[in-house]
Amino acid sequence: MKIVFFGSPASALPSLKKLLEANHSIDLIITQPDRPSGRGKKLVPCPVKKTALDLKIPYCQPLRIRKDQIALDKIKEIKPDLNVVVAYGQIIPSSIIYLPRYNSLNVHFSLLPKYRGASPVQWALLEGEDKTGITIFELDEKMDEGDILIQEEVNIFSDENAEELESRLAQKGADLLIRTIAQIDKLKHIKQDHSQATYAPKIRKEDGKIDWTENSLSIERKVRAFNPWPSAFTFFKDIRLKIHKGIKIDKQALPGSYPGQILGIKKVGIEVICGEGSVYLIESLQPENRKRMDAYAFSLGAEIKREDMFV
Repeated sequence: MKIVFFGSPASALPSLKKLLEANHSIDLIITQPDRPSGRGKKLVPCPVKKTALDLKIPYCQPLRIRKDQIALDKIKEIKPDLNVVVAYGQIIPSSIIYLPRYNSLNVHFSLLPKYRGASPVQWALLEGEDKTGITIFELDEKMDEGDILIQEEVNIFSDENAEELESRLAQKGADLLIRTIAQIDKLKHIKQDHSQATYAPKIRKEDGKIDWTENSLSIERKVRAFNPWPSAFTFFKDIRLKIHKGIKIDKQALPGSYPGQILGIKKVGIEVICGEGSVYLIESLQPENRKRMDAYAFSLGAEIKREDMFV
């Protein structure tokens, strides 16, 4: 099948590679423009563009695909049988959605209609779900509201972070995509129940700031959901700390203690008082401009004492 592939981050790569392995013809890749990165703000291509370059597949990087005539003309020239969209990052206009013979399929990392939007993996973890999944659906003009073709449920592991979960979903989604295309003429289109829809809006960098007045379970979920980006973070004496790993523990703070206050320092990590008197154990962290380390090692170097505060 002749396909135009839309995708940008690493989570789109398994689907792209599976399509090629299945001998589908990827005649064009549409991906996001290069973005500034690092201290020097050097323009860096996204993972899908890097793969396009490596495999010598033609690509296009429209700034705004809804208004980009060049991208539309390139797709028209190809006359694709199908558009495949995986974590592209822009809203695709109807002039492109309905252009191919089989229209456009999207690989979405949730069980629609739950968690429509840009950040379904992060929001599933924030909400404490024990299951999520993959939905292959047909795009329409509205956000993640098209007819469902195939779904597959996936268990969420208790200590899994967003990067780990998204990696598993990306692999399963790629396999499900190939199955979907193989049956595309036979699959029943299932309308979504819009009354059951929930939303997963885009995560902002500032959302990672830990509020220690929240209970330890909420903080544990935030640390998992925001790893690796934007990362959950806090401050100790003006030092910005990324919290990479931790867990709520079965312990209660004494009356008169404050959220953010350090309850104990042990080799397993730093115990921090949270809302409702609950306690969160920081196991590993990363001071700004330094490498990731065990929380206990940081406590020694920073001379952290019991009753010091994270803010």
